[in-house]
Amino acid sequence: MHAARALPKARLPARLLSCRTFATELPRPPPSEMPAAETFSSPSKPREYYTRRQQRDLPPYARTWPLVAVFGTAGVAVWASFFMYATNQERLSSSVTRHVLTTIRESDAVREVLGDAVRFEPAWYLNGDPWVSGSVNMLQGHVDISFRVKGHKQGGTLYFTSLRKAKGEPFTILRFKIIADDGTIVKVPLATL
Repeated sequence: MHAARALPKARLPARLLSCRTFATELPRPPPSEMPAAETFSSPSKPREYYTRRQQRDLPPYARTWPLVAVFGTAGVAVWASFFMYATNQERLSSSVTRHVLTTIRESDAVREVLGDAVRFEPAWYLNGDPWVSGSVNMLQGHVDISFRVKGHKQGGTLYFTSLRKAKGEPFTILRFKIIADDGTIVKVPLATL
């Protein structure tokens, strides 16, 4: 057969040309074994894929927005509290705040009004730490803080404001005073700085 394929088509014998098969061609049954053709009198009717269940109402829609609003509000409140606590700790631990407290402890005028052992007045909501209001921004050249102090006689509110006009110049103190709870105003002498 391989020899017959190598020969040109004109030289092949007639018996090889009539029974030639290809690899992709399936063997066909003889004509007598052909199945009978089936005919239909009408088009086919589609069948249901599944049987329908009894119809029910949809479950009620649960509103989730109140829960989301509560958790969102709580999350924002916790974040704001932490941010305020962190910025207060930053102002409290600054060198300006420590220097101001040291200065008023050594001042005779402050000891006369507030008494000895002048210290920060703790706030209950900060677990014993004081609340320092204002801002301490050394790079931009302004410090404006106020906080509560107390001695053995009474307490008061300290106000300290200082500005730097240009970069490289020293700070100029604009306000450095304590207003005691009884209304007495103590101006801390600037010479003690």
